[in-house]
Amino acid sequence: MTSKPRITVAKGDGIGPEIMDATLRIMEAAGAELDYDFIDIGEKVYLDGNTAGITTESWDTLRRNKIFFKAPITTPQGGGYKSLNVTIRKSLGLYANVRPCKSYAPYVQSKHPDMDVVIIRENEEDLYAGIEHRQTADVYQCLKLITTPGTEKIVRYAFEYARNFNRKKVTCMVKDNIMKVTDGLFAQVFRDIAKEYPDIESNLKIIDIGAALLADRPEDFDVVVTLNLYGDIVSDIAAQITGSVGLGGSSNLGKDFGMFEAVHGSAPDIAGKDMANPSGLLSAAVMMLEHLGQLDVAENIANAWSKTLEEGIHTGDIYREGVSKTKVGTQAFADAVIARLGSKPEKLPVLKLDQESFKPIVIPDYQRKVAQKDLVGVDVFVDDAQCTADELGNKLQSIAKAGLKLKMITNRGVKVFPDGLPETFCTDHWRCRFVHSENSKDVHQMKKVSKKDLLDLLTALNEADVDVIKTENLYYFDGKIAFSLGQGE
Repeated sequence: MTSKPRITVAKGDGIGPEIMDATLRIMEAAGAELDYDFIDIGEKVYLDGNTAGITTESWDTLRRNKIFFKAPITTPQGGGYKSLNVTIRKSLGLYANVRPCKSYAPYVQSKHPDMDVVIIRENEEDLYAGIEHRQTADVYQCLKLITTPGTEKIVRYAFEYARNFNRKKVTCMVKDNIMKVTDGLFAQVFRDIAKEYPDIESNLKIIDIGAALLADRPEDFDVVVTLNLYGDIVSDIAAQITGSVGLGGSSNLGKDFGMFEAVHGSAPDIAGKDMANPSGLLSAAVMMLEHLGQLDVAENIANAWSKTLEEGIHTGDIYREGVSKTKVGTQAFADAVIARLGSKPEKLPVLKLDQESFKPIVIPDYQRKVAQKDLVGVDVFVDDAQCTADELGNKLQSIAKAGLKLKMITNRGVKVFPDGLPETFCTDHWRCRFVHSENSKDVHQMKKVSKKDLLDLLTALNEADVDVIKTENLYYFDGKIAFSLGQGE
């Protein structure tokens, strides 16, 4: 006899305990085959002096069980408390955030009654790496990190998800017209992997117009895959225009771990009043049961929940005169769903998961390709609030050493030397590009330089009292430019 899956459950803070109790009752009534280990996380743990919001023992339980079902938690303001959600996602490698955004009109008011979109967001990289520096009096920096393995995982997951749930199209949203290296990588990986899924339509959208179209015509989208920051933004847009963020659940998935939670927060103002809507956490429970392969139970809960909405049994957050029939509290809503287990909605779509084709999504391990890496120059970043662009350029030209020459200077990405425009506003932060002294103007035919050339240059700059704050080496990989170009290059 196969043992029941054992999952970790956190009841959370605010409304968390009451909506978790309601959801667990529904799952038990529907026949979910699960055993539970309960842990405390969040506000209680923070206030006991643990700034991480989670104990070592709880980490051990999470890592042993591999599945985490989590109610909303509260992060206290101030005091250096870190977001526990971010900590868990990164510590456990939960690279994929999956957020279905569906309208339930006319029972839940929405301007987009046909909306049914799934946002799949890369969950670990991008600007959310949190690597930031102040470099000069004027300039602050945040590093955007995009990796090939991270991109391949999330893009392939999006297509596998589409196959599992009979979705017809995957749209990738990027800004590769501006960030040609980082977003350019994401876009190219998407194009390459899309070729492996000829049965699924694929297209690319620039993130700005893509987000605008999603807000205006969500029915044109099916599955959207995108980078971390863009995904954070467009998933909130999509959830908002469905009509109620409170109905949404999400999953955070890694190689062998899953965390399932409601989208909304802990709402401490209504905690303990039997007012909260458990639907978001219930939606997350359905996703968890799908992930665990208990498809019949997932279908049963989802369809009973839809039937409850259809019959006008609504909590106060979605109650509307003329549409709703009965206003209920948290536990009465759960009772209503339980009473309708085994029923199916008549107007809302019936959830039917294909038992034959539905399979666990397994992403193959990344196979790193060997690449020829050639050093062809260096960008030296300089802090100087006194010089003009021409003064700095002339000074650096006179310092250049041993096979390197100054090619150009940019300020906030705009070329200011040579032949800059006097109207360009400059800060105290200068990117100074040095290349082989015998290079032609063709950036595709740059000569290699040595690490010693770079060290000699930095020594000379130091001796001339130039305040170097950072360097970035310029490389070709397999003969292709692997850095952004300035104007005129």
